[in-house]
Amino acid sequence: MNIALNLVAVRTIIRKEMNRVLRIWIQTIVPPAITMTLYFIIFGNLIGRRIGSMEGFDYMQYIAPGLIMMSVITNSYGNVVSSFFGAKFTRHIEEMLVSPMSNATIIIGHVAGGVLRGLLVGTLVTIIALFFTHLELAHPLIMISVVLLSSIVFSLAGFINAVFAKKFDDISIVPTFVLTPLTYLGGVFYSISMLPEFWQNVSKVNPILYMVNAFRFGILGVSDISIVRAYTILIGFVVLLFSASFLLMKKGVGIRE
Repeated sequence: MNIALNLVAVRTIIRKEMNRVLRIWIQTIVPPAITMTLYFIIFGNLIGRRIGSMEGFDYMQYIAPGLIMMSVITNSYGNVVSSFFGAKFTRHIEEMLVSPMSNATIIIGHVAGGVLRGLLVGTLVTIIALFFTHLELAHPLIMISVVLLSSIVFSLAGFINAVFAKKFDDISIVPTFVLTPLTYLGGVFYSISMLPEFWQNVSKVNPILYMVNAFRFGILGVSDISIVRAYTILIGFVVLLFSASFLLMKKGVGIRE
């Protein structure tokens, strides 16, 4: 399959994904916006008054980048896992498999759809955040690159989850028991410098910590971790998860079984 046909296939999948997101916007866009608004009101406004400042910033300012990143991560993951599993469940994945579309094209198209939904919701949450606090872009290029890489990582993770899922319950297990705890323990609401040394070291095993802090560095200019290490982890996960996704598609795991 030549490059021109691959590009047409990718655009088609992306258009399908975005039409799906916008068609059911009351399920895909409104809920995260309402949830993040509640976070800003409860954690940022009510609890934040008692906490005061953190790392030299108002508490509302400090948690805003983490809440934005949380929305990007969960929506990127959720879009791909639900969309690709839906393709398996309704069996229209077979139409893509018998077409001259390459496995890489299928992966890239679905991941791009997840990234776009993650960025769309992230932008909406950023606008909501501006009603509660003031944000300045300390390092715009770092902010943009980190949010893109993080969205790609979790879109790929959602794709792998969908490949292995056999029923609808399987697509909610990872978000509920893995993704949500890692996100809450990823430095969204606090600085790991507040923790004892042992728990700081434990926290550094959590990849979401690096994403949240790198994104916070892009907006506020402060971080608990090395930005170089954050980029290394992000790029490493992109390569690892894409390779795993490609191998699973090539072997037909969960699809041709």
